[in-house]
Amino acid sequence: MAIEWWHWVIGGILLILLELAIPAFFVIWFGLGALLVAGVVLLAGELPLSGQLLLWILASLAMVVLWFRVFSPRRHRTLVGTADGEVIGEVGLLVGAVAPFQRGRVRFQRPILGAEEWACMAESDIPAGERVKVVSIEGSYLKVARA
Repeated sequence: MAIEWWHWVIGGILLILLELAIPAFFVIWFGLGALLVAGVVLLAGELPLSGQLLLWILASLAMVVLWFRVFSPRRHRTLVGTADGEVIGEVGLLVGAVAPFQRGRVRFQRPILGAEEWACMAESDIPAGERVKVVSIEGSYLKVARA
């Protein structure tokens, strides 16, 4: 029994639907690879089973690699869940003036430890609009100094 193009379509659709049950965003690429093989077999006509399987494996792996290397959402790091030492030295914009023993607000271009804006303190007066860098993390606020 030869595998026809519509076998690949059914297999591809089943794999894509399986992604709904397994939310790993991984199985979908094998389903799309099967649909690609279905298109090639439909357009090219006869293709040996070994060629079909090789095409499916190569297409699926290429899509997986493209997703995880090029288009992956992890490319946009937010520094969520990182050690506090990794954010020391990050530069932000002071949106609320800060004075000794008074809290201000600092905003970062990308989220730091899960938030774009943080309460901050400094050892000297710094007006709003100045660029500041993180010196330390003290409890629920950041200690900053002029950048």
